[in-house]
Amino acid sequence: MIGLDTNIIVRYLTQDDPDQVALATAVFDSLREAAPGYVTTVVWAELYWVLTRSYGFRRDEVVDRLAALSLADEIRAEDPASVAAALRSARRGADFADALVDAAANRAGCQEVVTFDKRAADRLGWSLAGAWRARRDSNPQPSDP
Repeated sequence: MIGLDTNIIVRYLTQDDPDQVALATAVFDSLREAAPGYVTTVVWAELYWVLTRSYGFRRDEVVDRLAALSLADEIRAEDPASVAAALRSARRGADFADALVDAAANRAGCQEVVTFDKRAADRLGWSLAGAWRARRDSNPQPSDP
């Protein structure tokens, strides 16, 4: 197994630099189910951001590409369940990176995710920081300072 950095996957998916594409393609061509490429959760998030922000691909296009990559036999995700959950949330309109945070928090047993991001709160059911504080202040716990 070999680890795959974001830039290798970006070059392979975008085919935008002939020299680097040839090398990235060679890396992908060498991958097998028994000798896969390992993609960390950080790389999944970076892929989404680079492809949507730097390359200007549509969100749905990027989600489709990431979904196909995640299902490839020669690819292993660090946390496949979180990637799959994030892809489902992203297909329903959530930001993929936020959805990865949500999936990881859920898997860790977090009761909630607190944010300043109204869109993420609306799409993922997170708590806005102001509302969280108001709830906390109105119902202090014995262990609270």
